[in-house]
Amino acid sequence: MTTTETHYTTLDSPLGPLLLTADPTGALSSLSVPGQRNGRTVQDGWRHTPDLFRSAEEQLAAYFAGELKEFRLELSSAGSEFRKRVWTALETLPYGATTTYGEIAARIGAPRAAVRAVGGAIGANPLLILRPCHRVIGSDGSLTGYAGGLERKTTLLTLEGVL
Repeated sequence: MTTTETHYTTLDSPLGPLLLTADPTGALSSLSVPGQRNGRTVQDGWRHTPDLFRSAEEQLAAYFAGELKEFRLELSSAGSEFRKRVWTALETLPYGATTTYGEIAARIGAPRAAVRAVGGAIGANPLLILRPCHRVIGSDGSLTGYAGGLERKTTLLTLEGVL
């Protein structure tokens, strides 16, 4: 992946510092937390351009304050068509609600046997919080894996009034 046209900034949050990246058009391409599985870290050649992220910063602050329930930001992610279908389904999950991996599979028209693949796509979601993979739980109601860690998943679901 080329790093010459990646913009970034960091923001403080209740989950720790957030690293946001954007493509040359300003569309957000990732939101990572420290220690995140497959999370991004600042690379040589990236441009620190905090002004590009003002809207994201304001919306995330409002979300963490309990004042915003739906993000209105341009998102951009590279991935297979299958992953993009899963991620689009995640973007429709309402604030304060949860769903299961099986329900996501059904929503995108994938067979029940695709639940593991759905889980893999959710685990590869590069836009934590903004594309709310934290709202996906196990079929038995358990808080299953979260790339940012189960403690952060618990924090987000508590903020949204689920827990």
